[in-house]
Amino acid sequence: MAADPNEQRHSQTLFSQRARYHSSENNFEFSWPAVPAHQFVEERDRALAEHTPTGLIPLDLGDVLGLDYPATTPTLLTRYAKICAGEALSVSFKAAGAVYYVIRGQGCSTQDNDTIEWGEGDLFCFPGAGKTVHRAGGRDSLLFLATNEPLLSIDRLSPPPPAEAVVEAVHWPADEITRQFEPVLRRPITETTSGHAVLFSSTAQGGSTNILPTVNCAVNTLESGKDQRPHRHNGVAVTLCIRGQGVYSQIDDQRVDWIDCGVQITPPAALHSHHNRGPERMECLIFQDEALHYYTRTPGFSWT
Repeated sequence: MAADPNEQRHSQTLFSQRARYHSSENNFEFSWPAVPAHQFVEERDRALAEHTPTGLIPLDLGDVLGLDYPATTPTLLTRYAKICAGEALSVSFKAAGAVYYVIRGQGCSTQDNDTIEWGEGDLFCFPGAGKTVHRAGGRDSLLFLATNEPLLSIDRLSPPPPAEAVVEAVHWPADEITRQFEPVLRRPITETTSGHAVLFSSTAQGGSTNILPTVNCAVNTLESGKDQRPHRHNGVAVTLCIRGQGVYSQIDDQRVDWIDCGVQITPPAALHSHHNRGPERMECLIFQDEALHYYTRTPGFSWT
């Protein structure tokens, strides 16, 4: 059969040369590298070192994940921010927002006309795109922060200016977080209890439990001698250990012993459990992209 001249002509255009076609026995197969169970030990040690200068320490697994941009997970980028006493750190991110937890120190952060004064144990956030200046007080400060930069990077998107953002400047003070935990810790642990935790949100998020439109954030706890039973969910978890002596996680067949101020990844859909064999209540800060799965109606939570 003779070739259709119109078909031949179209196949040679610049635009048709860009086209690719795929067909396989299972179209749900994909070639992305798996998200690893990982603990950022070297980055943690650098963040805690006395002589580390003011700056950001990214927890970047972009190469491991097969990405050409920084990422802790496919949807989250987390960092330590060291701010030496009396110094300032200026940042701006291609992200919907940036959420900060104060590991130690005190100071203030300013974006445009919004200034938040913070201290140890506080949580706060700002829109991602605006210039934010963090200033430490009379001693060195260490922050832990999370953004959704990778989620924007995959589409090469830029966030709106702060005045148009879906994220506002918000402050969750440590003493109010402690107060919010009082009724939570009195609740009995039952077969349906997923944890004694407080999630953080804001009026800008419209009554949801999200801290950013696609990100959840919570402080979770586990009493001494207790276990959180094995479970799984489709959202990835990035966990900062606030207090974790004698605590470990079992992630599939891998044991991960917690280290104070350390950060670890629980891969999406991995069966995992947490165990406290230390003398104190465990506390940790968790960032998850489970909010994205809530939006797509695919949370995937189960106990086994």
